Amino acid sequence: MTKANVAEQGINLDDPRYYINRDLSWLGFNERVLHEALDPRTPLLERLKFLAIYSSNLDEFFMVRVSGVMEQEDAGIHPHTPDGMSPTKQLKALREHLMEKIALQHETFEQDLRPQLQEHGVYLLNHSDLTKEQKFYLKDYFEHRIFPVLTPLSVDPAHPFPRMSNLSLNLAVRVVNPENGNQRFARVKVPGSLPRFIEMPEQLRIYKGESCLWLGVPLEQVIAENLDSLFPGMTLVGHHAFRITRDADFPVLEEEADDLLIAIEQEINKRRLEGFVCRLEVEHSMPQDLLDGLMRELQMNEDRVYTIDGLLNLKDLFFFGSLPLPELKEEPWSWLTPYRLRPVLDVDNEDKNTYSEHAPNIFDAIRQNDILIHHPYESFTASVQEFITQAADDPEVLTIKITLYRTSGDSPIVKALIRAAENRKQVVALVELKARFDEANNIEWAKRLEDAGVHVVYGIVGLKTHTKTTLVVRQEGDEIRRYVHIGTGNYNPKTSKLYTDLGLLSCQEDLGADLTDLFNFLTGYSRQKAYRKLLVAPLTLRDRMEALIHREMENAGSGKTGKIIAKMNSLVDGKMIKLLYQASQAGVEIDLIIRGICCLRPGIPGLSENIRVISVIGRFLEHSRIFYFHNNGKPEYFMGSADWMTRNLDRRVEAVTPVEAPKLVEELQDILDIMLADNRQAWDMDSEGVFTQRRPAKGEAERGTHKMLMEYYTKRVR
Repeated sequence: MTKANVAEQGINLDDPRYYINRDLSWLGFNERVLHEALDPRTPLLERLKFLAIYSSNLDEFFMVRVSGVMEQEDAGIHPHTPDGMSPTKQLKALREHLMEKIALQHETFEQDLRPQLQEHGVYLLNHSDLTKEQKFYLKDYFEHRIFPVLTPLSVDPAHPFPRMSNLSLNLAVRVVNPENGNQRFARVKVPGSLPRFIEMPEQLRIYKGESCLWLGVPLEQVIAENLDSLFPGMTLVGHHAFRITRDADFPVLEEEADDLLIAIEQEINKRRLEGFVCRLEVEHSMPQDLLDGLMRELQMNEDRVYTIDGLLNLKDLFFFGSLPLPELKEEPWSWLTPYRLRPVLDVDNEDKNTYSEHAPNIFDAIRQNDILIHHPYESFTASVQEFITQAADDPEVLTIKITLYRTSGDSPIVKALIRAAENRKQVVALVELKARFDEANNIEWAKRLEDAGVHVVYGIVGLKTHTKTTLVVRQEGDEIRRYVHIGTGNYNPKTSKLYTDLGLLSCQEDLGADLTDLFNFLTGYSRQKAYRKLLVAPLTLRDRMEALIHREMENAGSGKTGKIIAKMNSLVDGKMIKLLYQASQAGVEIDLIIRGICCLRPGIPGLSENIRVISVIGRFLEHSRIFYFHNNGKPEYFMGSADWMTRNLDRRVEAVTPVEAPKLVEELQDILDIMLADNRQAWDMDSEGVFTQRRPAKGEAERGTHKMLMEYYTKRVR
């Protein structure tokens, strides 16, 4: 359908009615996470984990997104977003949603999950539920392990209101001086350096005469019951828990910064204490006058206050996942070594089914054919990490270049790069200092890399480097050969066990040349704008994706098949959504697999009736990006680091690669088919933005994406 046809139908593609607010859409995603905690089919300790994830997600959402909307409202700014929602209206809608869901979250924990834990011998009790012997133990524990760490801070004319750090849990304490009757306020910070839940020793793990697997109480309650030790001679009137969240999305003026690393270090220190308070969580027992005083001192209004009936900061429920109760968890998954990277059979070993401890030469394997790796089903350690490790130690390797967006605190990748530099290889690491909430970690590793002789660069002014790429240059006889890894996920061994991501290992000359040009663009003054195969943002990715969509529209318009399947984390960009609407009107069949934010409305007659949207939520975090275009029966597949968000297309350095080898194409299609057929973890989105979870029909077997892919890769290895 042409633009003229659209106009004739009276459909204005700029109408805000056809776009969903991105932050409300994100809340819908987090609600699907919460649903995993509500679903009785989810194992009990996994349900606690999802409650913790829900809380952790909300913390970041307030620190970055909600605080940003608050700043827009305070400044009187009305950004021109496709949905057209004003900051004031948006904040009201966000709060209405959150008031209901946060109450549901705490009700689920207190009335459902906490009692179920007790059925399995796990007792998280209140201090008032304890026996005299247990209270005596906690009194001694407090005096020896907690009291020395605490610093009560009073508020009076001589002591101004204390500065409180972001996400800190605190007790608001009221005391009275018995000599003059003066009432004072004091704040006691609950130390984050101590365990949140204080466990009883084995001999005291008894509740109502029954032995328990685990028995403990929250740290803040132990502190509250011993406040007389902190305020001797004063009369305690009351104590109430509260927690603050600060704006944490700091700006860095890169062009004015003489040293970007130092500038970001300074901003990190400010973020902890200086961002304005965008959320105040308070215990439901807190009296109004005390709450009013807190709001006044924190310079905030009541519409930023969330009253909690139960424990604050349920993010700490992650702790219970460490309990030895495997029957209450998902079955453990052993990450598989990709078939072509498995160690060769040790023919001298009596057991002919065992493997030697030596991994094959990964460069030999890559030269045979491109290799596609799918984490966490296939091992990150035995593939990507092994690629970089072997490159660090291989005497024929001359150069290693890598982009590091996020990595783990004890990263074997970084250790391998340091070893490579010590082995006199040229090593270049582009460390993205602006990776939100990983800035401090990345600064630490950047310093260690520089100290080891690695050439560390911080990317391009005004752009985040989000691409996940490695280039290895190897001398092979008289020939120089380039090996590449292009992925959808970070070089992080820890998250590789939780996030689904894809990676391509290849020695295709065009991809090697493209990555050489890309690294020159990142580290030097190259103005390279044309690439052989790679789709690179912000240079070529948007234009190429738009061209691929237009081709499907042209095919559909001429009576051929037009079809698109796109899997990504988020779909936000207004231009891309508008183009997908036009493609639907032209008759292109479009399946979108979107984990998180989706600002497009599917299923609207005359506009998007050919578009279907699903979201898959489960034990792994869907993080891979796959793009399929039918191309009149000669399908093209792409994978890479970019979502269809404006920031990914225009303000970040991203790399998306074609996948062409027939076996790898078949694997990508199998992944998409499994997800589209899911009837256990998949949610269908309607035109109002509401998601409905799929359920197996009567007599139909469950088809959960993650379980089916575990079976799929197990069969491939066997």
